[in-house]
Amino acid sequence: MRRLLGILAMVGAAVLLLEVSPGGATPAPPPGDDTLAIIVNQANTLDDLSLKDLRTVFLGERSHWPNGRRITLVMMDPGLAERKAVLRDVCHMSEPEFSRHFLQGLFTGEVFVSPKTLSTPTGVRKFVFNVPGAIGYLRASDLDGTVKVIKVNGLRPEDAEYPLKIEVRTSK
Repeated sequence: MRRLLGILAMVGAAVLLLEVSPGGATPAPPPGDDTLAIIVNQANTLDDLSLKDLRTVFLGERSHWPNGRRITLVMMDPGLAERKAVLRDVCHMSEPEFSRHFLQGLFTGEVFVSPKTLSTPTGVRKFVFNVPGAIGYLRASDLDGTVKVIKVNGLRPEDAEYPLKIEVRTSK
């Protein structure tokens, strides 16, 4: 019975990972709104992650922070520009590759953290605020004082060399 419940939980996680965003166009971001900030709960003592370490976290291959607290990963819905940027610049994967990575990893035990998926920046911000071990991402313009922004490779989102940018489509 316990094995069956475990398999059902994995299948449920797989279904969540394979969900696609509801139809409809994503509104165009305001001009210059192309920086992605990595956020953690205010209680997290971490201030900086390398892109390599960030990839390990976002691929669910690391289960705990240095202080021992369990990592809880929150991602935005598939299809959103923010998620596409994380998959491209952090995970180096497409959406199908990312889903396959988690499905395979959950079955083999190589993945320790399955992401929670939320549809809005407000939802992500509230989740990270309320969960001490949470990590997620937002556009820099969606930040407020409730979450902590961490540096990536020693750089803050406002630094010109900051590595996480959202592709902004311009209309012709």
